[in-house]
Amino acid sequence: MKTSIKHFVLFGLAALLCGAASGADSAWKAGVARVKITPDEPIWMAGYASRDKPSEGVRQDLYAKALALQDGSGKPAVLVALDLVGIEQEMADVIAGRCLKQYGVTRDRLLLNISHTHSGPVAGLSLMPLYKLTPEQRDVVRRYTEGLINKIVGVVGASLQNLAPAKLEFKQGLAGFAVNRRRVSNRSLPGPVDHDVPVLKVSDPAGILRAVAVGYACHATCLSDFQINGDWPGYAQEEIEKAHPGATALFVQGCGADTNPLPRRTVELAVKYGQILAAAVEEVIGRPMTPLSGPMKTAFECVDVAFQTPPTREELETRLKDKNIYRRDHARHLLDILDREGKLPASYPYPIQVWQFGPKLKLIALAGEVVVDYSLRLKAEHGWDTTWVASYCNDILAYIPSVRVLKEGGYEGGEAMIYFGRTGPFSKAVEETIVGKTAQLVKRTAP
Repeated sequence: MKTSIKHFVLFGLAALLCGAASGADSAWKAGVARVKITPDEPIWMAGYASRDKPSEGVRQDLYAKALALQDGSGKPAVLVALDLVGIEQEMADVIAGRCLKQYGVTRDRLLLNISHTHSGPVAGLSLMPLYKLTPEQRDVVRRYTEGLINKIVGVVGASLQNLAPAKLEFKQGLAGFAVNRRRVSNRSLPGPVDHDVPVLKVSDPAGILRAVAVGYACHATCLSDFQINGDWPGYAQEEIEKAHPGATALFVQGCGADTNPLPRRTVELAVKYGQILAAAVEEVIGRPMTPLSGPMKTAFECVDVAFQTPPTREELETRLKDKNIYRRDHARHLLDILDREGKLPASYPYPIQVWQFGPKLKLIALAGEVVVDYSLRLKAEHGWDTTWVASYCNDILAYIPSVRVLKEGGYEGGEAMIYFGRTGPFSKAVEETIVGKTAQLVKRTAP
């Protein structure tokens, strides 16, 4: 009898401890914050080489939004969504360094994603070879960038201060306005698209919506005038927040490097595409979603992605006579590097980040302007229903082609590298290098 009682007590204690561990894994806390990052003076706008003057007004405010998430371990991770065309590695490093020093948030637990709106300001050095700025205009960009960094660091801190018990759920919807822009000009190309709409829903214990992070893979290039705005991602967030007063919507750009919203070039279309995405989100959050448990595991690592054989000094000197001013400037830039360093970079340290939310969701965050092949491949390899692939994260270093796009050539296949100041196109190993390192990080963070 004593033995039976002893076994019963031990079994009950073990069950209690297992329950406590499981509860700790699922004991989510979330914090949300936002700060306006709309420029307060005319500034050169990002994304298009054709613009020939600074901004002329504000159609829609821009924001930096932060979503802090913490499992039972007590270690927070923060997703920052930015209404910008891009950030470069140097800016991301400064932000990450300050967040580590001020809040203890390690690099693997800070994810910076940009919407890639082409109606926002130039910030930092991202895509700087694309713009022809006067010294005064560069000063405006410098002032804006300094303030922007302070605001981003501040909004991370504000989200951490707002941590409170929360429930996390995930599911994917569909939206169909993205069109593969490479196929528009060449109908013989396969032109894949990714119409998935990944949705992370964050509610309080009473079920009240606090935040929703939503992804989609498509360029934010509906508008091209001189009015500051968030393009269709901005209107999508606005529409979601209008439907849920008090909640914060964060847009996370996907692998949309080779997709555009078509047709485009009117405000009405930008609003319409935003409404389409918002409707897809409503469809998802209005139905049962998959609850997420912990633990939350994170990883961040850079892998060297090789360029093709760099041009010689003689080739660069010949390019100085090219009729295209951007090719001439690019050649001069590379010659300056040769004079200073004695050689051109052979590779680039490419950042990859993975967040694992228990067994039901992994968020893969890739840097650069990544073509859609990566999203389709990574979801096929790691689980369609449990994998969210984001692009435009942490460093907008260049277009990231797949082997297919690299062989096809064209803008995304290598021509755009001159606007990023890179040595040249990536080597044919680019896809396997990135996919291979991603697989390592997924394995490292497996539940």
